[in-house]
Amino acid sequence: MEGIEPIEEALAEKEGKSGLGSMLAGVRLLFGNPVVRALLRGAAREAECKYGDREVKASLVYHALSQLAGETVSCPLGARFASLLMRLTVRAGVWLLRGDWDHARKALQDPAVRRGIALVFRGLAMYGVTVPQKLPAPFLIVWNFTNMCNLRCIHCYQRADKPTPDELSLEEKLHVVDELDRAGVAAVALSGGEPTIHPHFLRIVEELSSRGIYVAVATNGTRFAKKEFLEKAVKAGVRYVEVSVDSAKPKKHDRFRGVPGAWEKAVQALRNAVELGVSNGMAVTITKVNIDEVEDILDLAEEIGVQRVIFFNFVPVGRGEENAYIDLTPEEREELLRTLYKENKRRPFEILSTAPQYARVALQLSGGQEVAPTHFYMGNDRIVRALAEFIGGCGAGRIYAAIQPNGDMTPCVFLPIKVGSLREKSFTEIWTQNPLLQQLRDRDKLHGFCGKCPYRYVCGGCRARAYAYTGDPLGPDPGCILNKKVWDEIASKHRVRLIKKWTPPGEA
Repeated sequence: MEGIEPIEEALAEKEGKSGLGSMLAGVRLLFGNPVVRALLRGAAREAECKYGDREVKASLVYHALSQLAGETVSCPLGARFASLLMRLTVRAGVWLLRGDWDHARKALQDPAVRRGIALVFRGLAMYGVTVPQKLPAPFLIVWNFTNMCNLRCIHCYQRADKPTPDELSLEEKLHVVDELDRAGVAAVALSGGEPTIHPHFLRIVEELSSRGIYVAVATNGTRFAKKEFLEKAVKAGVRYVEVSVDSAKPKKHDRFRGVPGAWEKAVQALRNAVELGVSNGMAVTITKVNIDEVEDILDLAEEIGVQRVIFFNFVPVGRGEENAYIDLTPEEREELLRTLYKENKRRPFEILSTAPQYARVALQLSGGQEVAPTHFYMGNDRIVRALAEFIGGCGAGRIYAAIQPNGDMTPCVFLPIKVGSLREKSFTEIWTQNPLLQQLRDRDKLHGFCGKCPYRYVCGGCRARAYAYTGDPLGPDPGCILNKKVWDEIASKHRVRLIKKWTPPGEA
């Protein structure tokens, strides 16, 4: 998934202190009591409160968190009691698990973190404790901002090229921002196509940021290679930059991306992000093209000084459909995830994977001491381990969703099943009522071994890969070593051409 959700960053407490983690876990315990849940259910409702001269309409949970963060908030008389109860519950949650209150309070000063925490509390109030936790809105939206792109990548899930005739107008994009704001979405990652080349890019960044939404950008780096433009984007509100680099070798990357000079610009964009001090990551789509240079890619990342490297699952969708032969076998993916776990121990930056099986691998290799509660953060904090089944595994349609250039919603950018249109329905209506999204939130409804796997609550398999290979979004993920039989059957039936080493076109 593109973009780093702010709660996950806040949970990444490197010194072992449990601030937000203990808050979430402690409040979850309290909400397991039906009396507490009944008392606090009213805190999920909206109220308009004053923040100095500004009036902010949000849930009472959000207002209570703002007060705990030190903001001066004035709410109507009828809302004050629910807000007080919420504040007491938050403090009790941290105390219950002996967390670091000062750390939690400092984290809550970030409006995006407050939005994310408020989503969890609203989910607990509305649905009670569920595994994984059901939410009234996603933490993260990946917005395929446009279909226009200046590269021609062989794995592109969008077949990005030119803008489609039905793309949202600026007025419609502003309406989408309003919808996401009202729903309480914490973070938006702008993707594409290439979002930075669209004329509406900076305007939408400003609109999202002004509402306290965490703004991330998934980019090929071509425009951010010019530091001046990256500075403009950061000033507009971009907080996280993720640049795609698919090889440590310039020519190999350029062939994969379809345009000469792409590698140089991508690397320069990352150098600029590091120099400007903006949160950053290198995104690597791992395939047979680059499986033999993982260490070289990590060396490059270390030389640049990036904060994290994210190895993305390849999903055979879009242009990737006709290039499925570059996908990894289950054995190769398993070995990769084990390598990433070990490299994460010795490198000075985070090494992550969007393969949800990374949680299982971390648990197995650490003897149950470490886990990835989402496929963005891995840690050995006891509270993080307690939250793994609470928020863990594939987040498609559960903790994130995607918006297409024309306003259609899908569970994930790699899962092209339309669940609604923002031109026709509200975001909240689609999120809460679509049958497929509801099914994706219940791991016991998964088919095949994924539905009975003992790791299903921390993993759940990649729903996009399941759909791409089996036609069933609830089906088994054939990329997992525990589903090797499924992979073998698919490879045999469709005569998938599995190659040992990728050779660039013209060099066969």
